[in-house]
Amino acid sequence: MASTDISELEAPTTGDPKQVAKDLFSGACGGIAQVLIGQPFDIVKVRLQTSTSRTTALSCASNIYTQEGPLAFYKGTLTPLLGIGACVSIQFGGFHLARRYFERSNNSTAALSLPQYYAAGAFAGVTNSVLSGPIEHVRIRMQTQPHSQRIYAGPLDCIRTLVRHAGLPGLFRGQSANILRELQAYGVWFLTYEWLMARDVARRKLQSRKDVEAYRLAFYGGLAGEMLWISSYPFDVVKSKMQADGLGASRQAVLRTAAQAASAQRAAAAGNVGAASASPAGAPAQAGASKAEMAEKVLTQQRFPRMRDAFGQTWREEGMRGFFRGIGPTLVRAMPVSAATFAV
Repeated sequence: MASTDISELEAPTTGDPKQVAKDLFSGACGGIAQVLIGQPFDIVKVRLQTSTSRTTALSCASNIYTQEGPLAFYKGTLTPLLGIGACVSIQFGGFHLARRYFERSNNSTAALSLPQYYAAGAFAGVTNSVLSGPIEHVRIRMQTQPHSQRIYAGPLDCIRTLVRHAGLPGLFRGQSANILRELQAYGVWFLTYEWLMARDVARRKLQSRKDVEAYRLAFYGGLAGEMLWISSYPFDVVKSKMQADGLGASRQAVLRTAAQAASAQRAAAAGNVGAASASPAGAPAQAGASKAEMAEKVLTQQRFPRMRDAFGQTWREEGMRGFFRGIGPTLVRAMPVSAATFAV
């Protein structure tokens, strides 16, 4: 049924620059709506994913409210709010770009098949991952930092701290899991939405997709959002664990260790081993450096050096359930957020 429905329902689109601009603008508006609606659910999801203790979503939300106040539900909002418009614009822009490519490869005689819709969505997700990875990394750091001892004063301070500790690659921590999540998530997202739309148009014998009512667009978008998260959630759990984890030894520490080793070798060669032990690295830190020291300590401690470590430890410690921690509030969030994205 699916193979015949979609091919007859949608006229091929062109690569008109106005259409591309419309796709990008629509994506930006949808992205802003997505953040404002979904952020309170998102922080509960991230706290559950990265917590080492077992708790419920309701208990987690209650603790956030009582210990940190209502505004805490919007921790880390600024980064995705500034970046989500670009992210969703890339998602929709990349999807329509890939869709037009497939239409041309189909000789413009038919719309896409279901596998082509999935491939177009996957392309959009992978393209978007370049931007979404650092944005989500900073957001998760802001959401999971201790409330009583803030490590980062804000998103910019978080970015500076990460880059100072591990260089530009530090911003892309967990990117391998992020790419896999984005590929699967947006392949399924666009596929589900397009299939539901095509099925509705065929079932009710409508002239075109423009005849589908707005409430149906929102409902189909919401269902697509549910499928997005169900299909990709294990990758999201692994990504969150890695992005809330430490980054390992800092570049400065590595350089200090290398310098000390070289100094020790030179001193030993000169017969003056005692000189090598007098290292400026052992000097006491200034009192004003306590915040930097705390950030250094948190970022140095690392449980998951690689993606497979995060997968392996999660499986050994929690089993399959560990890959779906926090999915409850995520699915509650997915319906209105995804509905708003497609309806705007």
